[in-house]
Amino acid sequence: MLSMPVTLTRLIVRFAPVFSKRVWEHARLLVVGALLAPGTRTVTAVLRVMGLSQEEHFQTYHRVLNRARWSSLALARVLLEMVVRTFVPAGPVVIGIDDTLERRRGEKIKAKGIYRDPVRSSRSHVVKASGLRWLCAMVLTEVAWAGRVWALPFLTALCPSERYHQQRGHRHKTLPEWAGQLLGLLHRWLPQREVVVVADSSYAVLALLKQVSETPGMSLITRLRLDAALYDPAPPRAPRQNGRPRKKGARRPTLQQVLAERHTPWTLLTVNNWYGGGAREVEVCTDTAVWYHTGLPPVALRWVLIRDPHGEFEPQALLSTQLAYSPAQMLAWFVRRWTMEVTLEEARAHLGLETQRQWSDLAISRTTPTLFGLYSLVTLMTHTLLQSQSPVVRTAAWYAKARPTFSDALAMVRRELWSCCHFSTSGSAPEMVKIPRSVLDRLTDTVCYAA
Repeated sequence: MLSMPVTLTRLIVRFAPVFSKRVWEHARLLVVGALLAPGTRTVTAVLRVMGLSQEEHFQTYHRVLNRARWSSLALARVLLEMVVRTFVPAGPVVIGIDDTLERRRGEKIKAKGIYRDPVRSSRSHVVKASGLRWLCAMVLTEVAWAGRVWALPFLTALCPSERYHQQRGHRHKTLPEWAGQLLGLLHRWLPQREVVVVADSSYAVLALLKQVSETPGMSLITRLRLDAALYDPAPPRAPRQNGRPRKKGARRPTLQQVLAERHTPWTLLTVNNWYGGGAREVEVCTDTAVWYHTGLPPVALRWVLIRDPHGEFEPQALLSTQLAYSPAQMLAWFVRRWTMEVTLEEARAHLGLETQRQWSDLAISRTTPTLFGLYSLVTLMTHTLLQSQSPVVRTAAWYAKARPTFSDALAMVRRELWSCCHFSTSGSAPEMVKIPRSVLDRLTDTVCYAA
């Protein structure tokens, strides 16, 4: 069984206090094996790549996921602190939240439901699939050696289906309610930092916006409906005035009406890295208002109406619960959201998401968040290795790239892990490398059986 290099051990060991001493040794092996194994990320695949295919007590490694006592939330907090300390030492911490579907089937998977598959669906064609719905929180930060913004997952929560709750007599929680709980954790974990949360229109819910607006140091940026009911702030209460305080003032025109108004003042704004591309010019119009709906709390917000001078995309609107943000800040933070889709796809392509086969409820709730967390762990490991090494970028005649991608980062970490097998070199023939037979057999088995 290979040992961990010292440079990477310093990162891994920070998670050790979350586990007991006995469980930690097995958990550490599962993490290293999950990084090295191609194809499926089952426990048996991990044991094979780690040279433990003849381990008689293989069930011990399954128990790390389905029985052992350790907290996924504690691991998420440690990972968040590592990511923030490394990549966002100062300034606002930009967090993206989004839900994703893990396609799973089986009678023993209790929390599954039937959902719209966002990957296979389009505006004109809807595909539904059976699976588990997860809500992911990711740090959206600039990675200098990659030359772009990466979305680094640190906290993933399982959101069971409505049928799951009905069968157990529980109240069903919607995605915005789950998001409110995750944001509450973020506020406790980063009490001294300014946190900017970006999300899609599914989270433009007044209850969630009100919660965030009342949380010190936290703001939420999301899309706003063009027909939203906007109002002036409530007028000041007159002396000795009777009755309940007013929640809003006079009704304002909808953003759809503002868009159609010929005399609306528009400002030309250049946004860098527009959804992964280069700079793009857009026209914006902004103001503050109160969003109110009967029976729900009023929320003061800043809205930004966006239109394309060239007419290549439909007009859209953003809102922020922090009124002091400028349109340039809001757009720069919001367009980082596209990197979450990249992370979700790369987690499926390179980390084996949707290939695990656990049936235990506890194992299911732990395995997928761990695989997402490996994405951030690989990024942290690569960042550490690049302090003393040069990046290796895999190119071809038909594929030229100047900066490393996640596949390059994962390959760099794997090379460092495999190098700990102590390959020896002949002094007279430095091109000749002596590989132990046991390691050669494992490498051959891994390559031959790769998916």
